[in-house]
Amino acid sequence: MKRKHFLMLFAAGLMVACQPKPGTQPVAENMPGLPFEMPAVQVPVFKTDTLNIEKLGAVADGQTLNTAVINKAIEDCSASGGGVVLVPAGIWLTGPIVLKSNVNLHLASGALLQFTDQTAEYPLLSGYYEGLAALRCQSPISGRNLENIAITGDGIVDGAGQAWRQVKKSKLTEGQWNELVASGGIPIGDTWYPSQSSVDYLKAKSENKLPAESNLEANKPYHDFFRPVMVSLIGCKKVLLDGPTFQNSPAWNLHPLMCEHITLRNLTVRNPWYSQNGDGVDLESCRIGLVENCSFDVGDDAICIKSGKDKEGRDRGMPTELFVIRDCVVYHGHGGFVVGSEMSGGVRKMYVSNCTFIGTDCGLRFKSLRGRGGVVEDIYMDNIRMTNIPTEAIRFNLFYGGKMPSEEAIQVSGEGENIPVTEETPQFRNFHFSNIICRGAQAAMLVQGLPEMPVKGLVLENIDISAETGIVCNYGENIRLKNFKLQVKKGNPVSVYNSKKLVLDGCPATGSQEKYAKIRGSQTAEIEIINSGVTAEDMEVDGNLANLVKVSNH
Repeated sequence: MKRKHFLMLFAAGLMVACQPKPGTQPVAENMPGLPFEMPAVQVPVFKTDTLNIEKLGAVADGQTLNTAVINKAIEDCSASGGGVVLVPAGIWLTGPIVLKSNVNLHLASGALLQFTDQTAEYPLLSGYYEGLAALRCQSPISGRNLENIAITGDGIVDGAGQAWRQVKKSKLTEGQWNELVASGGIPIGDTWYPSQSSVDYLKAKSENKLPAESNLEANKPYHDFFRPVMVSLIGCKKVLLDGPTFQNSPAWNLHPLMCEHITLRNLTVRNPWYSQNGDGVDLESCRIGLVENCSFDVGDDAICIKSGKDKEGRDRGMPTELFVIRDCVVYHGHGGFVVGSEMSGGVRKMYVSNCTFIGTDCGLRFKSLRGRGGVVEDIYMDNIRMTNIPTEAIRFNLFYGGKMPSEEAIQVSGEGENIPVTEETPQFRNFHFSNIICRGAQAAMLVQGLPEMPVKGLVLENIDISAETGIVCNYGENIRLKNFKLQVKKGNPVSVYNSKKLVLDGCPATGSQEKYAKIRGSQTAEIEIINSGVTAEDMEVDGNLANLVKVSNH
């Protein structure tokens, strides 16, 4: 009990009441006024026929394994034309659950669907992980090639993630670490592992002794290493998750993959702050959907958009597109709203509005690297509020997982000219951000493009950020900042390296004693700073760029 007591500590999450009753959902969700054309999101509708798992023999004592009863109820419900499978109030211990078409799994208020921590109950199978086809253990909840499915209600789904996840010492206090080690498991250096199986995999990998082929039988000794996402939906149409709390996932929490017409609303998604790969929701190669009125408090990226990794993702060729994300709150997370880094199939036509990020490591986070390929474009962000951001409020980083050019290298003439643009070159373009406020960040904004492929077409309007440091733009092109207020404590409020066609219109800065802007780099050109209350004397400009930087106040 001691180990479980420690590992089940979570930060509080927001619960949203007033869930729709089973069978009363609208057929479609229309969203007028978007900056792009988007079909109505189709929402599943179900027969009111209801199967109660308790009446079918399930036992709510938190000790009886109800896997067979719950799965048979879902199968029988689907076979009879669909309806509702009701999980009443109680603690329902279970192994993996497989959804079926035309079934609404409804968790009543007071229902805890507790997945077993006995990892052997989750067999190894062929699946997907982090953008690639891969071996994985069966997810606690899964469904493939289904239509008209839902998980609704006020109950809780707990994935027993403590049985799967390693924990880094650096994420805990000394007392918490000592308690965790004393509870069992296997501490190795600065990482704690819950079972020998995961340790054996890592040891075999370091010694180059892993099986030559990724087949199930050869990898059975390393079973626990292949921890699953908690909710895996692959190739499904008309998906509704409405109301429940999803928490304590082995890896990612919610993972729709290659799905269409997805509605996620009124959800609370939680993971411990230290949970490795503990993402909130990862929409991968999905199209047409709505995420609204959800709360996230997780151990990795919160709302994350993906579309496959490298060549496999490009060959799949399925972008994530046509999504509206609105009225959401994110507490802890590596990023509030995130694109990448597995975005090789492309991401486009996303509208994010009226969201609040409180203490996320980064606010708006866009990441990729050479080798990914893919195009991220037509991303719209409006009415975003952020507080207490430990890194950048806004970050574009196309050197994710690698080393950015040093300041000295940035200034070398011709850097990157010998790197060809190919299908492996990621492209980020056409972003429109408006009405964003951030109170407290380490840095206001980073734009880090590639020498061979700058971040292009970025428009930010009506932005107000207070941060330790200001804006850094390195390999950006055709960027316009209008009414962008900066409050910074140190450094140059604006630093520009190797960027072109950059306009700052009405962008005053206060707080720092340094000059307003530092502008450098052999590839820098066409920089214009207007109506910002600064003069040429407030610039620190390389001598050979003097004629390429215009400063004026009308």
